[in-house]
Amino acid sequence: LPLLLKATLLRLASGSYHPFYNGFYYNHIMNDNGDEQDKVDYFSGSKLVVEASKDPVYSYNGANVTLPCHYRYEPDLGPKRKIRIKWSKLRDDYTKEQDVMVAIGKTYMAFGDFKGRAHIRRAGEASWHEASLVISDVRLKDDGKYRCEVIDGLEDESDIVDLRLQGIVFPYQPPRGQYRLNFHEAEQVCQDQGAILANFNQLFQAWSEGLDWCNAGWLADGTVQYPIRLPRKPCGGVHLAPGIRSYGPRHRHLHRFDAFCFSSALKGEVFYLDRLAGMTLEEAKQSCQDAGAEIARVGQLYSAWKFAGLDRCNAGWLADGSVRYPIVTPRANCGPAEPGVRSFGFPSKGRFGVFCYRER
Repeated sequence: LPLLLKATLLRLASGSYHPFYNGFYYNHIMNDNGDEQDKVDYFSGSKLVVEASKDPVYSYNGANVTLPCHYRYEPDLGPKRKIRIKWSKLRDDYTKEQDVMVAIGKTYMAFGDFKGRAHIRRAGEASWHEASLVISDVRLKDDGKYRCEVIDGLEDESDIVDLRLQGIVFPYQPPRGQYRLNFHEAEQVCQDQGAILANFNQLFQAWSEGLDWCNAGWLADGTVQYPIRLPRKPCGGVHLAPGIRSYGPRHRHLHRFDAFCFSSALKGEVFYLDRLAGMTLEEAKQSCQDAGAEIARVGQLYSAWKFAGLDRCNAGWLADGSVRYPIVTPRANCGPAEPGVRSFGFPSKGRFGVFCYRER
């Protein structure tokens, strides 16, 4: 063992050994023929400090957003070499989900869905150096935690920014009825409705705003939960406090439940069309096309109700074959006494108006 240790130390001291690689090569510090001044800088007591936004950053679908992050040295010993900035998106347990981008000086590379949408903000404060991430055309899946990591040779410091999309959670079950979706099918039906599977934070926010739903549904992390404001016997019992009821993680292929979908503000508009005699579903789709639009999806109707104040007491077709209508101001003959999106289910027959969606 001592011989092995000596051999390892000798190898570390030689120029042929490449130090640990975590996305960048440290190409000066551990090389004997490097610049001696580099080594003095790193071991002189100057500390790298990284600070990101402590408060959540709120945005919405289609917007541009900046995730604030800055770094500095304490004490500041003057100009440094080009540092490396790395942004990663995290899961709820703070493990890495995906690389977002890396930047060295003015050169940067974005990855995956962030290609063409992410860059480092260049303008900085006097005492802080800029590492803020700018994301353009924000998407629903961008919601979550991000790690801002600054790497300067052997020093590696980071902080976390929480990006939250302003949106709405809605329960969804397909035409076949209750508890018919495995996890992968739940992901797909939310996508089909212009939404994504909600995460726990989004469901909790919806519950705090009044969502009460007794049917269990999938969330993005593969758990099955449901929000209860008014405890009652069929929904976990009357003696349990209000809150989010959880079945925990379920088998993503075998187990079947409903889905909780999440949609955000729209870049376009939802509007209503009707004829005197109403329309079949196929006629409704054609009417939207004739108006330069498409038949609206369920998520688009919820978003228009929540963010654009869409209020219509006339039932209309949607893309999934359901018939619904949004009420902001409850009134006689327009359903319950609370605001909401009312549903007539999935009628196989009948003639109704239609809700259309058109990009602005």
